[in-house]
Amino acid sequence: MVNDEIQALTIAGNDSDGSAGMPADLHGFFARGVYGMGIITAAVAGNSYGIEAAHVMPADFIKAQFEALAKDFKIRASKTGMLADAEVINVVADNYDKATFGPLVVDPVIITKHGAMLLEQEAYETFKKRLIPLADVITPNFFEAQKLTDEALDSPESIQAAAAKLQALGAKNVMVKGRHDDPNQAEVSDFILLENGDTFWLTEKFVDTERVNGTGDTLSAVIAAEIAKGNSVEQAIRIAKAFVHAAISNEIAVGHKYGPINHWAAMDQVK
Repeated sequence: MVNDEIQALTIAGNDSDGSAGMPADLHGFFARGVYGMGIITAAVAGNSYGIEAAHVMPADFIKAQFEALAKDFKIRASKTGMLADAEVINVVADNYDKATFGPLVVDPVIITKHGAMLLEQEAYETFKKRLIPLADVITPNFFEAQKLTDEALDSPESIQAAAAKLQALGAKNVMVKGRHDDPNQAEVSDFILLENGDTFWLTEKFVDTERVNGTGDTLSAVIAAEIAKGNSVEQAIRIAKAFVHAAISNEIAVGHKYGPINHWAAMDQVK
């Protein structure tokens, strides 16, 4: 008997506390009724206070994971997360070109939500050249969009211009996530530019909480899950935005400091 349940893939790092990276992706897949698989690119030893150690997977091991999955499974959509360095980015790009793992959602993971750079310059340039052209959807945060496009993002017009620049770099659909680091702000607005040229904004109330680990990971994972289920990119993005807002709005008591979002609440509230 051949099992044809809907399958999606995350290509990302593993966070040992389960709040972000591959664990958050798999939580998101599960919550949306999709069977999740993972190609691990790195692993970190961390908790709610921070990261204490990290290890990048060897390129030949990453390649072996691609080959093993390609022999057996019908993966309908995929997403990338933390890719660590230029060698990892190159091996992922090379092997995704060969694989039949469906549309690709790229969560850049190059700058944190607070503006700290995560990739060295060589890896950053490799990301722009090799990975963005593979993206069916790209979901940069505010700081990543600024860095990738050299736009200040100080007005709606500049955000729209940044999305157009990302599309010109090769990404088919673009979601520029709004800034959300000011406790005095009332809303968070994301701008979406679709492949066909259509645009729209998605706005939700700002939630002032430290329990936001895995927000970007989950958003991109839910987009991938919904695409795997056959929904359009626009439908997938709208569902993902609503899901993540519900997960942030209902705090979960895990960890002593920077905690994870609540996938259970979102699973109940977003159908």
